[in-house]
Amino acid sequence: MHVKPARLISIVMVAVALFARAAHAGQVETLIDQLNNDGTDKVRLAAAVNLAKLGDAKAILPLAKALLNDSDKNVRGACAVALGVLVTSSTKSSIKGLVVNNLKSAAENDASDFVKQQAAKALASITGQATAVTNGNNGGNNGGGSGGIYVNIGPMSSKASSANDAKLRALMVKVAGQTLGKVAGRMQTSWPGGPPSKTVLAQKSVSGFYVDGTLNVLTSKVSGGSATVTCKVSMLLADFPDKNMFGFLNGGASVQGASSERDQAMAGEDCVSAVIEDLIAKKIVPTICSKTSASCP
Repeated sequence: MHVKPARLISIVMVAVALFARAAHAGQVETLIDQLNNDGTDKVRLAAAVNLAKLGDAKAILPLAKALLNDSDKNVRGACAVALGVLVTSSTKSSIKGLVVNNLKSAAENDASDFVKQQAAKALASITGQATAVTNGNNGGNNGGGSGGIYVNIGPMSSKASSANDAKLRALMVKVAGQTLGKVAGRMQTSWPGGPPSKTVLAQKSVSGFYVDGTLNVLTSKVSGGSATVTCKVSMLLADFPDKNMFGFLNGGASVQGASSERDQAMAGEDCVSAVIEDLIAKKIVPTICSKTSASCP
């Protein structure tokens, strides 16, 4: 049978579209399975983030379930954010009602102020109505106050030889600061006039700490239309301003995405962000709190 060129192109385009949809559906199912069943907080967090990016309505119910049941507050917070993105005016009313109820429950009852805030934001996005959130964190990152903790965040570095090294280092600094703001609002990450001297810290009775990190590994393994990006990060913890190191921490994660260069780069950023968040929240902050008698989160 002879097929005209135009007809052949049309057939190929349809085949490509069908393959893309199948690959997308498979990726969504994989991420949902990771969100529901993976024992690693970092993987579940990455799954929630990537489900929000993919924008598939199939993820709504699994995310709503994980919002109330996951053991990690960062994962629960990411689920709330994802629901605020995925639930739209076209979502079935029964599903939207379930999501709203779960978000209200999280905003009122979750043990984490961070999750409460993210749930309230998602509710506002879905319903158009603001929800008040009461939390116990009245601190801030204003700096210069009497007593407390000051954390100086270093410039970060990379040994991964990535074309996006500069962007990734800047991302590491940003995520470190944001995570400290979320989980340890009383820890100051800025100071009027620039980093304080040892004398100034002593005068204010503020304990000073220094945090820096290195991206050691960033690899991508492509299989068919998807890619698995793996990253490993180390972070050091020292006093400030002397920078006498007393802690060295390691973390790693893997994130799945599409195989295009752009999607691999985005997956790399998600991977690095997830590891930095995890190290700051679960290791850096608790270690700092153990080193000082100042008020901690």
